[in-house]
Amino acid sequence: MAAEAETTPLPKIVVPAPPPAPGGGKGLGDMPMRVVYRTIAAATAVAAVGVAGFVVLRGGDDDASAPSAVAAHTAVASPPVGTPGVSAATTGDPAATPAMTPAVTPGAASPAASPVVSSGSVTATPSTGAATVTAVMQAALSDPRIPALPEGDRRLGRLYGRAAPSRGALKDDRSGVAFPRFAKVWKLASASPFATRQMLPKVKGTNFRGLLVSCPVPIPVQASPRDTAFLAARWTLNHHPSGATIAWTASQPITVSDRDGWLLGFTVNYTIKGKKRKAMAALALVDVPKDKPALVFMTIPDTQKKHWRDINTVMSHIRVL
Repeated sequence: MAAEAETTPLPKIVVPAPPPAPGGGKGLGDMPMRVVYRTIAAATAVAAVGVAGFVVLRGGDDDASAPSAVAAHTAVASPPVGTPGVSAATTGDPAATPAMTPAVTPGAASPAASPVVSSGSVTATPSTGAATVTAVMQAALSDPRIPALPEGDRRLGRLYGRAAPSRGALKDDRSGVAFPRFAKVWKLASASPFATRQMLPKVKGTNFRGLLVSCPVPIPVQASPRDTAFLAARWTLNHHPSGATIAWTASQPITVSDRDGWLLGFTVNYTIKGKKRKAMAALALVDVPKDKPALVFMTIPDTQKKHWRDINTVMSHIRVL
């Protein structure tokens, strides 16, 4: 029998362990999975922030729907708001806006977006070309004692009474006009502060009586005779009882010695000692070759109403010197 050959055991193969990481730390494979996931999530968040910052710096040109991008674009591209009628956004030249104010958000009120009204004045901008309404005219239009003039022309009618006799004309060299000088009842009186003055006798129980005066118009001259006459009518309230108000009876253009003018007729309503009274009044504004137009003003209370016709006499017989 042949002997069994001696078997030699196979050598044991041993795989050497990988060298430790530098510094003695553990490798990625040795980290728990939850740590790995947290690390990846943090890296992703940092990358997203970097992309968003890039979009904002681009000013929203690549993605106009992004709210942050739109806000950044608006802050950079919106031009300042200037004076009304002039905009750097429309002219393309920010220097075309004389006064600059910060841009405002939609829906917010902007002081520079509407005309400024100071002391009742309304000033047209050069771009509109509209007429200017002066401060004094605006104040008169807002005065509750005097209504706006009627639309169109309204002629002065024939007033009650009988015309007083006159003797020649009273010449007012200072104002540049002449008009009837009444005889008998009407008397010349001290003119100051007017240029001329005629008056009816005093009425018992009141200091108010018939008055006829002339002078250069004592208020600022406006662009049109109609407006200047309107202001003059308001001024006449200084020569009526306190609290008086005006109601128009006439408003018409007139021609005096080939010079333009305007005539206003009106009643003046007031109260004396608790009793309602009124006066009939009229004024003529006449353009004369002087610095200011001439004003002829006449008022007669209802206690002397039989002289109201004298208003027709004066207003129809004014002439330029």
